Amino acid sequence: MSQSAIKLYGFPLSGHSHRVELMLSLLGLPSEFILVDLKQGAHKAAEFVDTINPFGQVPAIDDNGTVLADSNAILVYLAKTFGKTDWLPEAPLPAARVQRWLSVAAGQIASGPAAARLINVFGVPLNAQEVIPRAHAILKLIEGQLTQGNWLAAEHVTIADVAIYSYVASAPEGDVDLSSYPHIINWLARIESLPGFVAFQQTPVGLRRA
Repeated sequence: MSQSAIKLYGFPLSGHSHRVELMLSLLGLPSEFILVDLKQGAHKAAEFVDTINPFGQVPAIDDNGTVLADSNAILVYLAKTFGKTDWLPEAPLPAARVQRWLSVAAGQIASGPAAARLINVFGVPLNAQEVIPRAHAILKLIEGQLTQGNWLAAEHVTIADVAIYSYVASAPEGDVDLSSYPHIINWLARIESLPGFVAFQQTPVGLRRA
């Protein structure tokens, strides 16, 4: 029996949405992208909050009646349901290493490069002089980790890499320069060469301003 399409509720300029879109594609899973227009407040509409995600956030998925929100939780679900164990290792230590990077994605990445990007892409009134240094602080840690191997949590790609990718790749949109992070640049290229890779939609803001 063929896998029916998984509904992905998201927004094209959301890195959280992209990490799920990317994972679905890397796993070769059929999916249907359902636009939730954040700029129009569709994620806070009663229809979405009551039936898809009471937290009023994207992304969320509907896998044949199984509805799940939170991008990192979705990555775990997809890896456990459809992926090989390599995406989310079973052994305690590599599994813990993956979890650490999922926490980074929800913490330092969200408050650093993702927040810096919010200023330019969505006009969120954050302080760039505070946010951009936070972005570089976590990028320096990621750069250091990648001096030890090609991937963040294991000797192969895992959902840790998927969770971190989108907002690091789009960091220049938040005026965060990646040129001094050669290992990160090479890591981004490795992810982008994976079969099934789908790019995160770019916007001409920040360092990408025409």
